[in-house]
Amino acid sequence: MHAVTRSRNASATTAIGMKQEQIKTLIDALAASDLAELEYSENGSTLRLVKLAALGAASAARSPSGVRKAPRQAPEETTAPAAAGADCLAPLFGVVHLQPAPGEPPFVQPSQAVEAGQLLCVIEAMKMFNEVRSDRTGTVRQVLVQSGQEVEAGQPLFRFD
Repeated sequence: MHAVTRSRNASATTAIGMKQEQIKTLIDALAASDLAELEYSENGSTLRLVKLAALGAASAARSPSGVRKAPRQAPEETTAPAAAGADCLAPLFGVVHLQPAPGEPPFVQPSQAVEAGQLLCVIEAMKMFNEVRSDRTGTVRQVLVQSGQEVEAGQPLFRFD
């Protein structure tokens, strides 16, 4: 997610006159970089783009495959079975992927036993793939979303027994 601001010395007409295609290119360049913010000036107009951390995703370490691990809450006891009806919540807004690629089996299925730290799904946000891992040992009772569906931060994804 980006915040777009206009500097105080830029007039409204010149800021609006900036090409959308050029602004989109700058947004994509910022999203693909490790930079936290980007400022671009042209013909007296200044566009400033700032990355906002999405539930701590910015602090997640980047793995060699380009997949970022979604932050997970530290469970009190990772080896204890999950409480009845416990839910796994989406750590951020994005598109959920329940399988590694189309046509492949899902990461987990209902009635499947999972261990703490096991990969449950991937949420795509801003062209980054964030792993969602189980924070408990238990059994998946229900998958509450469909692959390709947009999910909100805090939305239940899986229900555990």
